[in-house]
Amino acid sequence: MPHDIIISAPARTPFGDFGGSLRDTPLAQLAVHAARASLARSGLADADIDHLVYANTVPVDPDSLFGARVISVQMGLPHAVSALTVSRGCGAGLQAMVSAAEQIITGHSQIALAGGAESYSRAPFVLRSGRWGHKRGDQNLQDLLENTYRDPFSLEYMGQTAENIAREHGYTREAMDAWALMSQQRAGAAMRSGFLARQIVPIEVADGRKTRLMDTDEFPRPDITAERLRQLRPSFDTNGTVTPGNASGVTDGAAFVVMADPAAARSRGLQAQARLVDWATVGVDPQVMGIGPVPAVRKLLARVGLAVGDIDYFEVNEAFAVVNLHAERELGLPRERTNLYGGGISIGHPPGATGLRMTMTAMHHLQDTGGRYAIVTLCIGAGQGMALLIENLLR
Repeated sequence: MPHDIIISAPARTPFGDFGGSLRDTPLAQLAVHAARASLARSGLADADIDHLVYANTVPVDPDSLFGARVISVQMGLPHAVSALTVSRGCGAGLQAMVSAAEQIITGHSQIALAGGAESYSRAPFVLRSGRWGHKRGDQNLQDLLENTYRDPFSLEYMGQTAENIAREHGYTREAMDAWALMSQQRAGAAMRSGFLARQIVPIEVADGRKTRLMDTDEFPRPDITAERLRQLRPSFDTNGTVTPGNASGVTDGAAFVVMADPAAARSRGLQAQARLVDWATVGVDPQVMGIGPVPAVRKLLARVGLAVGDIDYFEVNEAFAVVNLHAERELGLPRERTNLYGGGISIGHPPGATGLRMTMTAMHHLQDTGGRYAIVTLCIGAGQGMALLIENLLR
């Protein structure tokens, strides 16, 4: 059943490279920065917000388990505002929007902030035997971040599940590198044109003993060449196809939007930029989790009675280039209407924020081109897919 939930005032931090400029910024501080910027862009007062929904996959700081509530209080919202932390792996950012929409649809909220953040650079190492002690000998530290990149069933790396897709469906290294090169070039063009800058709210970061203003995504490599991509070694299989160049980048960042009931938006003067029409989630074989966008998009289109040809723009998360090649082939997605501004391969993929970044990219594309519909879709580790349909209200 189509819904009528307003999306407005998108804002995000620049995405920092792994171990880069944002590594010393606490996770909550990243999220507060983006959430406060979204609220400022909306023109709403703090008291207009009644709910905050926050997505995160790796709670890295002492207050991270209380993420949504910490963000709400730290940004100065009234203590009466409800707060919810959610996770759906790589689809966590979209889930924050969906969970906020569900609160509104069921009458439990009128205007909500929906967002997410990750700081994988701050992911800790843990000593499993530390709490109860050990008699003697060396003890191993476990990398908490390692857990996020392995399938929980086979313990394969997610990149190995991408290799499974390439092998089973005949996708070549050459095709994957070509997609990666295109992603980097498109991101570079989007940076030069100022398209990505519209999303970004600069943030002050440490720079030695001083600070500086960070206003640009750190991960893109727009000058990379096809030759350089060919030289990269496979990451998971000696004779494989997945490399650091055609897989998503590990990055830190945060993103937020305002979501509202239409009547509440009108009464408070909130600009209705887009409408969340509907969404779909599916489960797939974890061993080929990257196929998730295909059944998710099919399910979503069936729910709303539309076809691929009715959609003006697609954002398909570049977890691995093979994910995009598979969605392109199986769904018939036109490359000239898909990921025109870069993606996970070039901009990076902090799961709590990625779906939100993709949504704001789709919103801005529709606004610039006068298009009506866009679909945002992601594969999800452990075997899921998620897709969300938005409609441009500024045509």
